[in-house]
Amino acid sequence: MTLDQPTLERLAEHLETCQLQAQDTPKITDDHPEMDWEDAYAVQDLILARKRARGARIVGYKCGLTSHAKMKQMGVEEPVFGFLVDEYAVSEGASIRCDALIHPKVEPEIAFVLKHELAGPGCHVGAVLAATDFVLPGIEVIDSRYRDFKFDLKSVIADNTSAARFVVGGQACAPQAIDLRTCGVVLEKNGLPVALGAGAAVLGHPAAAVAALANHLGRRGQKIPAGALILSGGVTEAVAVAPGDHVCLRIQDMGHVSLRFV
Repeated sequence: MTLDQPTLERLAEHLETCQLQAQDTPKITDDHPEMDWEDAYAVQDLILARKRARGARIVGYKCGLTSHAKMKQMGVEEPVFGFLVDEYAVSEGASIRCDALIHPKVEPEIAFVLKHELAGPGCHVGAVLAATDFVLPGIEVIDSRYRDFKFDLKSVIADNTSAARFVVGGQACAPQAIDLRTCGVVLEKNGLPVALGAGAAVLGHPAAAVAALANHLGRRGQKIPAGALILSGGVTEAVAVAPGDHVCLRIQDMGHVSLRFV
């Protein structure tokens, strides 16, 4: 780590304030170019600590940068990871106020819910599938706090990988009952398809992203607990939304889930 504790705490307070007040900010590495990966995750940890101190409950985790091509482009060897707390969760069909966000976008995701804890290092796809209770469709609403959606990877990790809202729904399926690599994904906006993909877009198999998360946490002395929900990463590029938009995600054999933006 290169940043001292007061600096880390000041950055965490700043980024969380931006999230809560829907204010944008220049990326934090503009003022702290020396920030390293450990610093970035330390800021994220401090944001979580601030939320927990106010009574928030962690409900799961999210994976980002889950395309091999994108990782190569960004010069990293694994996805980035963030946390999910109960304040981010919304119900199926809910209306989300755009004025509570800065520049929201939506991503189609395959969500995993665990029946057993997962621990790394050495976690792999088979271990993830054995530990999974069910999978189901999920829409993540991302909302980077950085001005004009411009950031580098360390800044976005510190910003909890742009986490803002999420919804899961549809039909819960046992992971053994569906081929998660080939299942088709359609994201619709206002009744029209705007993004198409398949599960294999996420690291070749979405369970590989969950395994990478377990290994990441394992290196930090943590585990994914039983009952946790994991958003395994965007199957397609993110799609911008605005007031009046209705978004629906359909995943083959898993049904659909939707949100409205007002």
